[in-house]
Amino acid sequence: MRSTLRPLGRRADRLDRLDRRTLCPAGGPRRRAVADRGLSTIEVVILAPVMILFILVLVAFGQLVNGRGALDGAARDAARAGSLQRSQSSAMTQAENAARNDLAGTCVGGTLHVEQVGEGGFAPRSLFQVQVSCTIRGLGSLGLDIDKTLTATAASPLDPYRRAVAD
Repeated sequence: MRSTLRPLGRRADRLDRLDRRTLCPAGGPRRRAVADRGLSTIEVVILAPVMILFILVLVAFGQLVNGRGALDGAARDAARAGSLQRSQSSAMTQAENAARNDLAGTCVGGTLHVEQVGEGGFAPRSLFQVQVSCTIRGLGSLGLDIDKTLTATAASPLDPYRRAVAD
């Protein structure tokens, strides 16, 4: 409610007019509401697909990061499994099995490659080094046919207490 005491003179008229404008401008809120009608719908129509695409790209890059971590772990496990064997052929077989088990569902079918690298071979007191590579789906979840081939290398010392067998 308004106070009954008002200032006198021109200032009173001016304050009274300003007060009326701020409380209820003539036609202001209604005109603005009519001009803004449907604006939020247009914003949603434009921004929703952009936001969905952004989320899908984040998911795709998350799959690449997850694939990289899985590949590093598979290389480590393959090197460890191979280093515990008694012969080089069984070491490579076990390394391939370990990598295949770790990367089940991560690599595109038939793209897993495990090979022994390094200079030590399978000599006592040397390192058993393997290189694991495979193709990750990557952006395939977005419908893009962009595959990424990743490679990881790991080494594990040969077990000094093993009894080596000639191949």
